[in-house]
Amino acid sequence: MELWVSITLVAAFLQNGRTALQRKLTDRLSSDEASYVRFCYALPFALAYVGLLVGLGHELPSLHWTFAGIVVVGAIGQIFGTMALLRAFNYRNFTVGTAYSKTETVQTALFGLVLLGEFISLFATMGILLSLGGVLLLSSPSGIKEAFRGGLGPAAWLGMGAGAGFAFSAVCFRAASLSLDGPFFVTAAVTVLASTTIQTLLMGGYLFWRDNESLVRVASTWRWGAPVGLLGMAASTCWFTAMTLERAAYVRALGQIELLFAFVITGFMFGEHVTRREIGGSLLVVFGILLILLL
Repeated sequence: MELWVSITLVAAFLQNGRTALQRKLTDRLSSDEASYVRFCYALPFALAYVGLLVGLGHELPSLHWTFAGIVVVGAIGQIFGTMALLRAFNYRNFTVGTAYSKTETVQTALFGLVLLGEFISLFATMGILLSLGGVLLLSSPSGIKEAFRGGLGPAAWLGMGAGAGFAFSAVCFRAASLSLDGPFFVTAAVTVLASTTIQTLLMGGYLFWRDNESLVRVASTWRWGAPVGLLGMAASTCWFTAMTLERAAYVRALGQIELLFAFVITGFMFGEHVTRREIGGSLLVVFGILLILLL
């Protein structure tokens, strides 16, 4: 098994756990506040990880303005993606809300082609499209025909908006990490720290401007926030490392294995019902992943 595949599987598992805990936070916080928890509580862990690498004797790469610009744009995209995904959970269950965001894979391939000129293989293209079919099957309680006839509901648009934010940010973060000199795991760690710092400052400023009590509420949930931050930082580090090694489209496509983890969380943690149609759609997603692994 290639290294990027193993790292991606770990990233998907960690991200699913982080998202599940974030959803629990929406009982106490607004969607925007719960989104902010992901960033502000991850920052100390990201800083500690970079410090650990330095302590182990690794030199940090020299930063430059191109890196800074790419990271800022990517960080903003990820903020919008996270906010949209948590809002999608207000309309459908955890598994389906996650599935909507999986349109990210197709969008990542397109962003990668347009922004980085990265082409993907025939098998990967087939796998991504097949996975998209599974996502469409999950998009409407009445099936694919009704989804197209009646239009997609708020959860679908928010989920696909989340996918766009995640796709754009994934391509940006890959470009940022590749622009630095040094071992792949060091440049990925520095990119995680830079993006998390920017996201903490930007979203923290927004929340303070909108309602300064928001930051007080976020601070009061530190017992849940700290695990969310740790899982979020670990997941981001794995994603960024994998995307430094391999094209973002492949990494994010394989990351759809997260749906299987979402089914487990839906059934056992939240006690939500999963239909046969949703199971069938997820099987299509899994089959698409198998094709991607043939690249």
